[in-house]
Order: sequence, then structure tokens, then C-alpha cells
Amino acid sequence: MNILTSKARLAGALLLILMAGGATVAQAAATGSPTAINTAFVKLFGSVGAFTAKVDTQVLDPSQKETVRLLMDFAVSDGKVRIEINLPQMQSKDLPPSKITELKQAGMDRIISIFRPDKKVSYIVYPGIQSYLIMPLGKEDADAFEKGLKLEKTAQGKATFDGHVCVKNKVVVKDGKGKVLEATTWNAEDLKDFPLLIEMKEQLNTVRMHFTQPRFTKPDAQQFEVPATYGLMK
Repeated sequence: MNILTSKARLAGALLLILMAGGATVAQAAATGSPTAINTAFVKLFGSVGAFTAKVDTQVLDPSQKETVRLLMDFAVSDGKVRIEINLPQMQSKDLPPSKITELKQAGMDRIISIFRPDKKVSYIVYPGIQSYLIMPLGKEDADAFEKGLKLEKTAQGKATFDGHVCVKNKVVVKDGKGKVLEATTWNAEDLKDFPLLIEMKEQLNTVRMHFTQPRFTKPDAQQFEVPATYGLMK
């Protein structure tokens, strides 16, 4: 394999940390899909079908000690998702500064993941080298998008978060076979029931995603496309 492509796949694999830790990361890495749970994850936003936001993501170990912290730009439109990260902003005990430096020198420190369930693929885009990878969606994820998923919310009380009165909900996303994803969300009553905080358990780890600056205007459609001038990495 070309060494540049190897580095690209390594950088793309880091996106797995955004959605889960432990076993899910290992499983998704094995299948080559960095967006194994995105169809179900998008369902957590309920009727908010289009928005942009900043997200502060943490992965906590069983003792609630932070093992990963990452800031990202997040955009959703009609089931499509765009995540942009800058690896130098990522804090992780498993990601040494030397690896960040290596990826930065290769022009791969800025990564954009574009989830396109309508095309049954995800794109991992590297603006620094104007290149991208294509990751086919797994069959279960593609089927979930085509057949639809059901969202069940159970209110667990109210709390103020980021100055907004929120309903704390236990949320379960199901397909025809049963539970696909479970999370706890803090939905702001004055922001279209938008989840300002999403917390998920993965094995013994906790993934916490804090959304700020949500804007409910539909993102430009071009944000979910790979620029025509970019080349495919093979």
C-alpha cells in the first residue's frame, strides 16, 4: 500500500473516537467504516433535520477520567453528516505529539468526514492535500437508512444546562430487530428540543458530546460533497 494512503487511513481511523470507544472502535476499524453508528446517531436529533454546531467531545474511562478530548465542527442535513476536525486540537494519551507532527507534515492534520447514507458511502477528505478516500457503508447502516429507525424517549426530569431548561431523556433507537443505540440526552425546550448534551456508554467507557452554537438554518449542500478538483486516493 502507498505510504501516503496508509497515513490517510490512520488519520481517518481517528474519527472513530468521535462516536465511541473500546469495542465499537475496534469493530468499526476492522470493517473499515468510520461511521458505523451514524444512521442511528442522527436519529437522536429528532425533528431537527438540519443544523450546524460546535461539538466538544470527551471519552471517559470507567473511573470517569478523560482519555480523549476533541473539538469539531458538526453539520447535518437530511440524514447527511459532515464532521470537521483539526488533529492538533485533539488530546489523547494514545496519540503522541510525534504522530500529530507526522500527519501535519503530510498535510493530513485537518480531516473532514462526510457521511452520505443516500450514496451508501462515507468520504474521508484531506483538504491539505486535496485528496479523499471512499469508505462503503456497512450493510446494516445502509439498511437502517433505507428502512428507517424508531426513536423512543423516556423523560427523566428537568435540568438547566448551558442556561437552557432541558428535559433529560433516556433515548433508545430501534430497528426491526431491536435496540441499535441507547443514549441519555439533555434536550433544550427553547431550542426545538435540540440535544445540547448527548452521553453514550460503550462497554465501560462513556462518550460525552457537548453541542454549542447550534444554528438551525440548512447548511449549504456543497458542504456534503467532495470538491470536484480533489483526487481519489487508492
